[in-house]
Amino acid sequence: MGNPIIRLFRSRIYTAFLLLGTVLSIGIIGYKTLAGYGWVDALYMTIITMTTVGFGEVAPLDAQSKIFTVFLIVASVFIVGYALSVITEYILSKNNVDELKYKRMQKKIETFEAHIVICGYGRNGKQAAQKLLAYNRSFVVIEKSKKVEERLKADGFPYILGNANEDETLLMAGVERASCFISALPSDADNLFVVLSARQLNKNINIISRASQESSYQKLKLAGANNVILPDKIGGDHMASLVVVPGLMEFIDNLSIVGKSNINIEEVAVEQLFVTEKVQTIKDLDLRRKTGCTVIGYKDENGEYTVNPEAELVLAPHSKIIVLGRPEQIEELNSVYNIQVEEA
Repeated sequence: MGNPIIRLFRSRIYTAFLLLGTVLSIGIIGYKTLAGYGWVDALYMTIITMTTVGFGEVAPLDAQSKIFTVFLIVASVFIVGYALSVITEYILSKNNVDELKYKRMQKKIETFEAHIVICGYGRNGKQAAQKLLAYNRSFVVIEKSKKVEERLKADGFPYILGNANEDETLLMAGVERASCFISALPSDADNLFVVLSARQLNKNINIISRASQESSYQKLKLAGANNVILPDKIGGDHMASLVVVPGLMEFIDNLSIVGKSNINIEEVAVEQLFVTEKVQTIKDLDLRRKTGCTVIGYKDENGEYTVNPEAELVLAPHSKIIVLGRPEQIEELNSVYNIQVEEA
């Protein structure tokens, strides 16, 4: 559909060019007919008359041709002036509309709470944004490249245009209110600096950083990253696993943790399942009978994981369970316990 203001200016530009073309055609035909000029001379006379540059006549004009020239000059002054004003106003208004959209987006970002900040919109940053979008999580992208900004506009993701190495840019993205920070810059040095800055601005934020070199892993952890991901290492491990345990890897690849209708695995806080003042075990929840889902993991209040926990395991406050099921079973789980997915 487009912006109605832009559409209005475009229609006015079309009108302006139509008027210019009409005057140009009248001038050429007029000089050809009244003054007996050739086509080239008629075009030349029309152009210098419309632009009022003050060059001399190709050949002396008679009274009739001079009167025609007077009317052509008067018409050209108004029409050329109108065309220039419309084109100038269109260019300025287009810039103003883009600026207005950006300011409106910044105001929206200012309302975000417990959102995710993605630093860098390269291959890894874009994949992270698409995953978060599929899971309806609020996020904002920080990107400094004007070229990449066009891709962000096309994808419709909220973003901040600026250098993530500057605290001002991080604050504009709301890093002090964010729950998670993903640093996906191509340079390990840049990721190190950004992670350090983000940790200083928000002591409690969960920071995930990309790293190209294994030697950067420990440095990023010391800078404040909770998790450091080496995409190349993960890719190599995955390919090797397809050789060693191909069936298992194909099964894992077919699992989905994002989307609205194809989720196979869900992480659920125990507070969403029962009142934690009461002591309950996994067996007490009876999720298999109620929803069809199977508990395959448990994360205690200290962040320690237990794979395939016992049915008699007591569920502590602030802990989480990981359940596995078919998409319809996960949907039933969310429905039975009224688990709300965070809106973007």
